[in-house]
Amino acid sequence: MNNFQELTKRAGQIGELLAGRGWHLVTVESCTGGFVAQSLTAVAGSSAWFECGFVTYSNHSKQALVGVPVRLIERHGAVSLEVAEAMVQGALARTGAEAGLAITGIAGPDGGSAEKPVGTVFIVWQVPGRALGGQRFNFAGDRAAVRHQCVAAALEGLHERAAAVA
Repeated sequence: MNNFQELTKRAGQIGELLAGRGWHLVTVESCTGGFVAQSLTAVAGSSAWFECGFVTYSNHSKQALVGVPVRLIERHGAVSLEVAEAMVQGALARTGAEAGLAITGIAGPDGGSAEKPVGTVFIVWQVPGRALGGQRFNFAGDRAAVRHQCVAAALEGLHERAAAVA
């Protein structure tokens, strides 16, 4: 997906799937700063299926808003599959939404390490009827490119998972 119009088109397709199943979606975003929620709410009528979005940029907000245990952050780092899983599970528990996604990563230009270079991102999805699923990505480019790729991957993954539920 190359531009915002393509993201919005995919968001509309996701909305149709969610609405057709009577599901509501919650998002929890760190490195994307609400870009996924912006893409979803660009769709007219999204209030029928989009519950809310959390922007948990700091470690404190991950703990306070969606209940990520401090021990997970200390053990695995804020940019980890384990923390992304806790982010989505906490958001689902707090909102009652049926579907969710969480993103945590390093968009750059600073903040990377040898183990987790700039462009390292973890995305986790949860939809009814499917196991919690997550993936590590290694995106290339500047901050804007990494963030855009995060949103595109998050929407694609959500669409795949929602469409696969009978």
